[in-house]
Amino acid sequence: MRKEITIGAAQLGPIARSDSRKVVVERLIELMRKAKKSGCDIVVYPELALTSFFPRWYMENQEDVDSFFEHEMPGTATKPLFQFAVENEIGFYLGYAELSQESGTVHRYNTSILVDKNGKIVGKFRKVHIPGHFDHEPSWSFQHLEKRYFESGNLGFPVWESEGVKMGMCICNDRRWPETYRVMGLQGVEVVLLGYNTPTHYPPNESPEADALTLFHNHLSMQAGAYQNSTWVVGVAKAGCEEGCDMIGQSAIIAPSGEIVAQSVTLGDELVAAVCDLDLGRPYRENHLNLGMHREIDSYQLITERKGVGPPLGKRSSG
Repeated sequence: MRKEITIGAAQLGPIARSDSRKVVVERLIELMRKAKKSGCDIVVYPELALTSFFPRWYMENQEDVDSFFEHEMPGTATKPLFQFAVENEIGFYLGYAELSQESGTVHRYNTSILVDKNGKIVGKFRKVHIPGHFDHEPSWSFQHLEKRYFESGNLGFPVWESEGVKMGMCICNDRRWPETYRVMGLQGVEVVLLGYNTPTHYPPNESPEADALTLFHNHLSMQAGAYQNSTWVVGVAKAGCEEGCDMIGQSAIIAPSGEIVAQSVTLGDELVAAVCDLDLGRPYRENHLNLGMHREIDSYQLITERKGVGPPLGKRSSG
């Protein structure tokens, strides 16, 4: 029997530094309302969906930094989003800044959660590949201080089953690394959910050629990950000119073939949706991308051992 899930990509326009969580959550609920009308089973929000992208500012006072973090989830401001989801029987992916107490130590992560139709958090992911820089660069037009404000995630790339679908998560820069998708692909992932906040220009890069490729590389990484791992990929942006920084849109729902089946057309709050046939990945997994059938481990060992370019691989199952 064919298995389908309808997914909504809920792109956000700019969030001002002064915008309250209440204001932002109201926007999230409005997008969820549209998703429900479109028949969506799950809606995907961007990275750091509750606030402006605060790593663009250098802040010396830790209390100022922590004002952008969630100390609990759901909290007072986000409970209405969970309640609306339960009332309308719709799941969601939400990106936010997480302040966590672990073994008596405070940790700060760039986090996303997977919430089911009952409002239960069934999965949590913490961003692994942290971009940007640590030290303040006052000569730059804006900062990218993710390395200063976030630790690298410590949960790996797990896959959860929700609504009968194997789902995985990642965040922004994670989408550029092949191992992100590969680790989930080896667990049989069927849908990868991800949010991003990506500027059109990265200081101190002075290459207009590199800036011109930002949009191309955004889709390239997600389409390659989808095709090479026979999975749907849903990438959702926080877009537009936010506090003077231009960020890309291009929120997209990508099939296991690597084809884009739905894409945003604005840089503001916008919902795009698609009915995702999960059987579309089956021909790729079972045929020309079948690892057990086509990966010659003995040949790999011979090449890498002779050239010294990698460790020998142990015996691998044919699953």
